Amino acid sequence: MTRRGRFADFWFRSVSRAHRLLLRLSRWHVGAGIVGMPVVELRTTGRRSGRPRAVVLSTPLVDGERVVLVASKGGDDRHPEWYRNLVADPLVELTVHGSKRPMLAKTADAEERAELWPKVVAAYSGYAVYQHRTTREIPLVICEPRS
Repeated sequence: MTRRGRFADFWFRSVSRAHRLLLRLSRWHVGAGIVGMPVVELRTTGRRSGRPRAVVLSTPLVDGERVVLVASKGGDDRHPEWYRNLVADPLVELTVHGSKRPMLAKTADAEERAELWPKVVAAYSGYAVYQHRTTREIPLVICEPRS
């Protein structure tokens, strides 16, 4: 990994930790939205460690109980660690406005992505910029309540 990659990883982790702290201290009154999108806390299980992992993400689409996440990592050529974790174990937990929800996460298939991508970009045009920066197709993750 390059120096730039290590710095970017450190930066994303640090910002996420600070944002999680702000959300907890304010009881989800401060920082619950960013650039017009709601913010969620995603809890996954580490694919190698088996330990709980948490990250704060914006979500461009919330459709009732269904939440769509974008594994963009700012246009990096690598998938975010949270995405790799949920691919290995799709049983996740989302906290939305302070309310925890057990969810099942899955990567959108080609048809679902074709339908969702224009809505994602309409919610935040920066995702189109991120897609342009990388050669990988940025995955969309659909989270739905567990039965």
